[in-house]
Amino acid sequence: MTDTFDSQYYQVVARQSLAERLLIAARHRIFRDFIAHMNPTPADRILDVGVSDVVNDGANVLERRYPYQHNITACGLGDGKAFKTAYAAADYVRIEPNVALPFADASFEIATSNAVLEHVGSPANQEFFVRELSRVAKRVFITVPNRYFPVEHHTALPLLHYNDDLFAIACDLFDKSEWTETKNLILMSRRRLSELARPLGRTVKIGTTGLPLGPFSSNLYLAIR
Repeated sequence: MTDTFDSQYYQVVARQSLAERLLIAARHRIFRDFIAHMNPTPADRILDVGVSDVVNDGANVLERRYPYQHNITACGLGDGKAFKTAYAAADYVRIEPNVALPFADASFEIATSNAVLEHVGSPANQEFFVRELSRVAKRVFITVPNRYFPVEHHTALPLLHYNDDLFAIACDLFDKSEWTETKNLILMSRRRLSELARPLGRTVKIGTTGLPLGPFSSNLYLAIR
């Protein structure tokens, strides 16, 4: 995700609004499920890929809540100036989009990424992204917005994203057409996560997280061991 789209996403979520409170609640549940599925120890090295240089109560939940921040290596596309100021105990590494991560195989116990996989630009890039996280870490926890949550996360449009044609029409009407381009957003489902995980040949679990609405919950997770 580019810094531009990162900023645009958080502009949709106005400060101190109901949407921000719901976002924070969803991110806290995601963090809870990260802990439950990855079982990190105080010594585990963790890689967080795709952190935001937007610093607020909704972004970078791992760095905000994990008690061993000094064990986190965070990766982002920008210079990370605001991130490094806010989370000084974590390491920050600038990376390039769709390029191999600058780490050796199994360098980390855990790799995680939240709300990034849907923005990497193409299905092939998604496959590469999941492979890279699986290469550099023994366990992986990826979360994405759920396509079937009633409100589309990036546009705040309700229900129309269930159908590609209706979503495209609505985005054109409300000047949000950039979100209909695959290079900016791929709407994610359990089926798509399963397709991405299948070639890895590892133990995989896919489930819902974030705001709990059963199959319509706000987010999905992919846990790889």
